[in-house]
Formats: sequence, structure tokens, C-alpha cells
Amino acid sequence: MFSFQPIELVGYAASILIVISLTMTDMYKLRIINSIGCLMFVIYGLNVGAYPVALANAIIIIINIYNLYKLRGSDNKS
Repeated sequence: MFSFQPIELVGYAASILIVISLTMTDMYKLRIINSIGCLMFVIYGLNVGAYPVALANAIIIIINIYNLYKLRGSDNKS
């Protein structure tokens, strides 16, 4: 009938976090929440064999970390 895998909860939670991150106006919070969602998508992708999903989200995490570093640097220059 209906088969449910626990890893699906990780995928749903990741989706929710990504959507929540895109509603934020604070770029720092957006990058943090988005990175957590992406990390969950990496875990999900690796577990279900969706390697393009895992790879794309791993790259997005790196981009988020780079932008967080730049944001922190601009805060210190004020």
C-alpha cells in the first residue's frame, strides 16, 4: 500500500528549511538556514543514491560558507 522510509523525513525537513531560508531578509540567517537545509539534502541524496542532489547541495554549502566569510569580513570593517 504506502511505504514510508525514515530518510524521507530528512528530505522533507531539508525542503522546508530551504523554503524558510528564502523568506528571510537577513542574509546571514538566510545563509545559515540554507546551509543546514543543503546539508540535510546531502545526507538525503547520499542515502537514496541521488548523487547529483548531494553534489549540487555540497557545492551550495561551499558557496554559502564563502559568502558568510565575506559577510563577517564586511561587518568587521564598519
